[in-house]
Amino acid sequence: MLAYTVYSEAGGVGKTTLAANLARAEVRAGRKVLMIDLDTQEASLSYLLDVDEDRDNDQADSLLRHMIDRPRGDFSELIKTSEGIDVIPAHNILEYASKHLRRREEEAADFGETFNPNKQLLRVLREAGVHETYDTLVIDPPATADIKLHNAIHATRHVVIPFEPSGKGYESVQGLDQLVTGLEDNLEIEVGVLAVIPNRYKGMNDQDRFLDELRDDGWELPVTLRERSSMLEGCWAEQCTAFTYVETHRERERDHELDTLEKFDNLSEYIRREKEVPA
Repeated sequence: MLAYTVYSEAGGVGKTTLAANLARAEVRAGRKVLMIDLDTQEASLSYLLDVDEDRDNDQADSLLRHMIDRPRGDFSELIKTSEGIDVIPAHNILEYASKHLRRREEEAADFGETFNPNKQLLRVLREAGVHETYDTLVIDPPATADIKLHNAIHATRHVVIPFEPSGKGYESVQGLDQLVTGLEDNLEIEVGVLAVIPNRYKGMNDQDRFLDELRDDGWELPVTLRERSSMLEGCWAEQCTAFTYVETHRERERDHELDTLEKFDNLSEYIRREKEVPA
């Protein structure tokens, strides 16, 4: 199974829209896809794909309940489907993930048991047979490097990094390199970077310089996504991926938007090649 986390320390770089459109590109390639939303922001993947109706329902089952061994139903009942993508939506209780997972760790220790709070998502996915059921797993964590990110990294072992090509964006990528190294040391696993994706590129000389510096540093930049504010704002307004927005909500085709959709497809294929996953 192809599995990766779409992550950036910097906010507002298009992390969630990239994750959703990569997942839709995977569906277009004929693959069975599961997305997991670990971000508690209201403007999250769950909102974008219009599957967030139970976000604040205290009586609803949630992924975190399964991670702390207190489920209220079967894992399969957590899954919603949007545009052919199976999605486990975020729930507001995720905001307290660290508290509940650490408490569960302490309870286990009291009984002489082992409970690693960073591996519970991986455990839940394995017990649910996700690795056998799906071809692709994409996780959208929050921008903060907290226990939810640690669980995402343990579950996928690979990251895709969107960033805005600017001075701040360049520093965030370099910082993420250090973060990945730190995660490897602290979690005792290897973490692979599948791709670094310049997003909201405007063709400015300073941006080109940053991209050249990244390439010189050895980063792979398989595609560059240009500024597409109108299309992406439309996606959030209509709660859909760019593919559905262009196909359903545009009165006429725009060549530059079709080019962006093609880049999502190409990036999806590139990531599969990086992992040597059959199409």
